[in-house]
Amino acid sequence: MKLRTILTLILAVLAGSASAQPQPRGDDTLLDMAQAFRRNDKARLAQLLPAARGHALEPWAAYWELRARLDTATPQEVQEFLARYAGTYQEDRLRNDWLLLLGQRRDFTTFEAEYPRFRMNDDPQVRCYALLVQSIARPDTTPAAAEEVRKLWLGLRELDDGCTLAASRLLTERGKLTPADAWRKARLATEFNRPKVAAAAVEMIAPEALPQLSELHASPSKFLTGKHVAVRKLRRELITLALVRLAGSDADNAAQLLDRKWSSQLSDEERNWIWGVLGRQAAQKLDPVALQYYAKVTRDTDLTDTMLEWKVRAALRGSDGAPQWPLVLSTIDAMGEHLRADPAWRYWRARALLASGTEAHRAEATRLLEALASPRGFYEQLASEELGQRIAPPPRPAPLTAEEKEAVRLNPSLNRGLYAISIGLRNEGVREWNYGTNLAQPGGLPERQLLAAAQFACDREVWDRCINTSERTRNEFDLEQRYPMPFRDTVIRRAAEVSLDPAYVYGLIRQESRFVMDARSSVGASGLMQVMPATARWTAKKIGIAGFTPDQLHDRDMNIAIGTGYLKLVLDDFAGSMPMAAAAYNAGPSRPRNWRNGPVLDAAIWAENVPFTETRDYVKKVLANTTMYAAILTGQPQSIKARLGLVGPREAALPEPSRDLP
Repeated sequence: MKLRTILTLILAVLAGSASAQPQPRGDDTLLDMAQAFRRNDKARLAQLLPAARGHALEPWAAYWELRARLDTATPQEVQEFLARYAGTYQEDRLRNDWLLLLGQRRDFTTFEAEYPRFRMNDDPQVRCYALLVQSIARPDTTPAAAEEVRKLWLGLRELDDGCTLAASRLLTERGKLTPADAWRKARLATEFNRPKVAAAAVEMIAPEALPQLSELHASPSKFLTGKHVAVRKLRRELITLALVRLAGSDADNAAQLLDRKWSSQLSDEERNWIWGVLGRQAAQKLDPVALQYYAKVTRDTDLTDTMLEWKVRAALRGSDGAPQWPLVLSTIDAMGEHLRADPAWRYWRARALLASGTEAHRAEATRLLEALASPRGFYEQLASEELGQRIAPPPRPAPLTAEEKEAVRLNPSLNRGLYAISIGLRNEGVREWNYGTNLAQPGGLPERQLLAAAQFACDREVWDRCINTSERTRNEFDLEQRYPMPFRDTVIRRAAEVSLDPAYVYGLIRQESRFVMDARSSVGASGLMQVMPATARWTAKKIGIAGFTPDQLHDRDMNIAIGTGYLKLVLDDFAGSMPMAAAAYNAGPSRPRNWRNGPVLDAAIWAENVPFTETRDYVKKVLANTTMYAAILTGQPQSIKARLGLVGPREAALPEPSRDLP
């Protein structure tokens, strides 16, 4: 659909949604205001706001202007904004900002009055302020409030005010939060190199220890080799923090000091935590010593979720490539209920049960696999194949009714979202769209309305909103929405020219850019296939494109030509291994060359052990996408296992890898 037609339709809906809204003026004012907001140019925002009145995106203009000066705005100005833009994303987003400011000011009377109107309720800090207010006003609710604060506080990596304040207040109330919770926070912060967060936690319970905390952060080895004795609880916790800190820079030394000097002076829980940290770090380096470290843990329930996940991954790799299935099973069983529900651990638990060989375990594994099996994702597809089912497109949902389509067509937030995207305000448009589909009402839109919203975006070729919205349905599965194939002729022709599977190309593009042609990553990758300028120049020379300049990456056909050319070179360099080539496309070829060293592995195990979270997720999604696109393109059931294969060291008979491959 042409851009002018899209804008005309959207403007018609927005004009009809507010009787006081005149015909919108040009978009330049909004674009100028967006830039001024990013520069925090308050004077320019105030100057431009009158010209934005009546524009279809006026709520954004008003939000930017008030948000930029919210710290000096009067309560009356805030309430006037909330009333004028009632029901919009911008109203609730400003309410979020206002609640944060009220919490920081400790104005809990005004906070308590405003909080019940907060619809999105998606900000952990605001939630912590609310729980603190609740525990003060209604002491009978404090135990449940304290547990929620504990989870939110421990889950935040960065230093914040809301959850830190709530945790500090609840620590002073006996039995609601405990010093052990604060030490746990300090350990987590130290493990992930957040010294300020660790200091804030220690200050709550042992402010006198802050000089020693600074000392151990500056030189953990010096601290640990000094003349210390870990007798008192405070000293043991500081020794634990020092060992955790040292593990990040010198794991071997930390392990030796723990074994030879400190192990007998620490509690079981403290020792288990440190061995868990060492095990996680070794597992992330694909070092077989990880299993030795984890073997020293006497109680898995002392470990964090992250430590347990990496223990499973290390057990899947084994010391020689043979999974240690009993260890996989016992570690997954030690996880919390929420983590065990993840498709990855449901699948690997089923595999471990099958490996045990008992009839009861096989029956339980079958039940797990049957509940998981579907075409929806990586582990869902693997579960299907474990049951002997190939991956095939599911039946389409019943056609959308005229009423279902009309309800979405008249949704002002979805229309504003598409309008913002169409004029170049993609970030704002995505936030507005996600609010309309996910947050405007509790639980988000029901499934049929999600399908209608996805179709609304598909029809306007806003493919990322089309895909992401359709993926939120649990019972309905619209294949055409979830796996669209824009630019089909170009992709298939180019894939054939370079001998690539077009399903693989589509699977990669879907993950890279969601078919957004002007997509640009934080590191400078551009276009449909998210190619870096330097990589594009190198590839252009290799495949014989003369006169190439990086600005040509914004051209659709050129981006596909360069992206597929590079993907083919990478795939050939990894002897046709789709998972390794996908990892190389995302993280660069040198990393998967290192990650392949060690035992020969089932590629599903190899993918689960990829050290980078982003790349691990990327590889799995590209392979699952590829399998679904192959089923669509061929009309035949497909195998994800066949595409995965095995991963191991490069065979000596194969050509040396291309060392200049970027």
